Amino acid sequence: MKSLFSRLFRQIEPSGINALWHDVVAIAREPEWYRDAQVADTIEGRFDMVSAVTALTMARLQDSGDPRHGVELTELFITDMDGQLREEGVGDLMVGKHIGKLVSALGGRISAYREGLESDDPAVLDEAVRRNVTLLDGASPGPVAQRLRGLWADLAATPMDQLLQGKVAR
Repeated sequence: MKSLFSRLFRQIEPSGINALWHDVVAIAREPEWYRDAQVADTIEGRFDMVSAVTALTMARLQDSGDPRHGVELTELFITDMDGQLREEGVGDLMVGKHIGKLVSALGGRISAYREGLESDDPAVLDEAVRRNVTLLDGASPGPVAQRLRGLWADLAATPMDQLLQGKVAR
């Protein structure tokens, strides 16, 4: 019989949409975004990458036909951003206002990135990256756009049931 302490302190593996959220965050934290694609390794740059990966994942979830999946992922995004804002010292009275802006930014990025990925003109996605990702001074949006195209292909190649379990084919 397992002890009470071992049950209380065991590591619980995330499942379902929670696992997908963990995968989204892990992808956004990959060092290649910052080292190779020259995203600024700052709070803003990291938010930009979490938003970008979330936006692509949300766009892919729209293909499931079940809006609940996108709603659940959005709720996890909000919960995580709420915690991050509080950790940065944003007070209770201002958190809601900031969250509203972040969710609005996410919605705009879903549209901008989807438009860029569906366009035959690579400049459309480059421009979306230029507007929505904090890059190092003098960096081109091209490497980020190229990595986003690769991620989009990975998401598209992942069967929906696997995606919903947080298993992005990479």
